[in-house]
Amino acid sequence: MLIVPEALIASLVTAEDAFRAVEACFAAMVRGEAYNFPVVREALGEGRQYGFKSGLDRAAGQLGVKAGGYFPGNAAKGLINHQSSVFLFDPDTGRPVAMVGGNLLTALRTAAASAIAIDRLARPEAHVLGIVGAGHQAGFQLRAAARVRRFERVIAWNLHPEMLPKLGAVAAELGLPFEAVDLPRMREAEVIVTITSSPAASLLAEHVAPGTHLSCMGTDTAGKQEVEPALVAGASVFTDEVAQSVTIGEAQHAVGAGLLDAAGIVPLGDVLIGRHEGRKAMNEITLFDGTGVGLQDLAVASVAVTRARERGLGIEVGV
Repeated sequence: MLIVPEALIASLVTAEDAFRAVEACFAAMVRGEAYNFPVVREALGEGRQYGFKSGLDRAAGQLGVKAGGYFPGNAAKGLINHQSSVFLFDPDTGRPVAMVGGNLLTALRTAAASAIAIDRLARPEAHVLGIVGAGHQAGFQLRAAARVRRFERVIAWNLHPEMLPKLGAVAAELGLPFEAVDLPRMREAEVIVTITSSPAASLLAEHVAPGTHLSCMGTDTAGKQEVEPALVAGASVFTDEVAQSVTIGEAQHAVGAGLLDAAGIVPLGDVLIGRHEGRKAMNEITLFDGTGVGLQDLAVASVAVTRARERGLGIEVGV
């Protein structure tokens, strides 16, 4: 078994690698070549969450699980709040193949999924990017979004505004003007990414203009919520996996309130393979409910393992 430590990931997997791997994963899921196992998620108290996301991709020969979660006290300890590891197994024998640091991979695959949705669903002429949230993953979201659209400026809001300058520094690296705004000014954005760990909605329907695309990437647990149900119900909703969208994703609240029919939620993979047209009208609000599926973690971890073996990196251990 090969151990690929977290410290090696940045040298092994790029944002482009993640984009391609996640895109292939979306397509494999809707073709029936890959599927996710039920998510196990437990609250540990004091805002901590721990769980397992796993699946099998027959086409790619990937079987495995990501173990990890969200630990909000980590920032005070000099650690990022999201901590995880990915374990890969031989799908034919069940023998362990690799253990891979999952922190950077999680940020890369989450940003890649959001960018793929923006690429396929946002209006081509979208020039203003809005970001709700300024935590660890926000910078990855900004960089990934800027790869698929030529934005002219970025506006952002965060519950704790003192965190916004760090996101502004990322915008400056990309040559994009940046402005901290109140939530009502999100109506200026043509693409909005939400990336928070909020238990209550921040973004309301009145904050979003017609024709906007939203990538809602923070809700991955029962009870979490970034946007109000009326906004979800009024949008054309796409997702990584419908089963997760209605149970642990952003759509859980709109479906639970009877405002949204789960049958109308479209897997993003259907857009990628041409089974669904995606955006139908310029004034349509499209919303991607990015719940984060285990297959995405396996896909990017597999890239890391392949690169590590090619370069003679990592630690081989007997099993």
